Amino acid sequence: MIRVAVDAMGGDYAPDQMVAGAVEAVNKKPGIQVLLVGQEEKVNAELSKHTYKKDQIQVVNATEVIATEEPPVNAIRKKKDSSIVVGMNLVKKGEADAFVSAGSSGAILVGGQVIVGRIKGVERPPLAPLIPTEKGVSLLIDCGANVDARSSHLVQFARMGSIYMEHVVGIKNPRVAIVNIGAEEEKGNALVKETFPLLKECQDINFIGSIEAREIPHGGADVIVCEAFVGNVILKLYEGVGATLISMVKKGMMASLRSKIGALLVKPALKTTLKAFDASQYGGAPLLGLNGLVVKTHGNSKHTEVCNSIIQCVTFKEQEINDKIRQSLTISKEA
Repeated sequence: MIRVAVDAMGGDYAPDQMVAGAVEAVNKKPGIQVLLVGQEEKVNAELSKHTYKKDQIQVVNATEVIATEEPPVNAIRKKKDSSIVVGMNLVKKGEADAFVSAGSSGAILVGGQVIVGRIKGVERPPLAPLIPTEKGVSLLIDCGANVDARSSHLVQFARMGSIYMEHVVGIKNPRVAIVNIGAEEEKGNALVKETFPLLKECQDINFIGSIEAREIPHGGADVIVCEAFVGNVILKLYEGVGATLISMVKKGMMASLRSKIGALLVKPALKTTLKAFDASQYGGAPLLGLNGLVVKTHGNSKHTEVCNSIIQCVTFKEQEINDKIRQSLTISKEA
């Protein structure tokens, strides 16, 4: 039984969507036990609306909530009984295999490093979401944890991302590329120019060179390496353009009687196509390189994304990703 702690109080739609996602996950996967961490009375009130196996969900009381606008370091230090701190301590103590939260990004990043702790040898843990592409999904690493990364950090991101894509997503020998403003090796800023030759020397990854932003949606690489400033811009633009296009397509289909008739004809095929570009079905972004698994989901996550984030933790645990990261770091150090 894999135990996943879920921050029931984090996110725009807490606790109802967090609880609904937890129930959906245990109803889909009999091998999961969810520990809902939050204000007991509110969590139990939401649970009473659902049907589930009682032995698969447990409520862990946490009286405090860390708000998004609070300074992360102070919040982690002072709010010891917050759902984020209590949940991460469950992972630290080995009472949970993973922690999932849609709460404060800053608090999750700080708590992950301070409470759960980094794997020995990991310089900076990156946030790594799966993003939809024409060919399936790609891993964007880093998307928000390290805005001032060094070349050695990016090399570790590439190694950890490659391990994740191969063993969690199932892509053999995943293609690794670094985000750049051109395909030529001599292009890029100082960080990219310094990192490129280091990635070329890595024998344990399938480095294919640079990738321009326009090639990302086409699935030009399986692991997309960048520092967090660039990664976050890519992710937010990706989400914004996607939402805008969907809105414009829907508006165009309702513009006239002819377009409405056409919409009825193409609706099944269009629904299937658009679903492939729905990021919520891929779960949250794992904070890789920690001693335990921490997954950050969108602040506006609904039950589907919460459910998929919980299920995502099962594969991570079963494939022993942290052990593989430790092994990779040992091999690279010896080399």
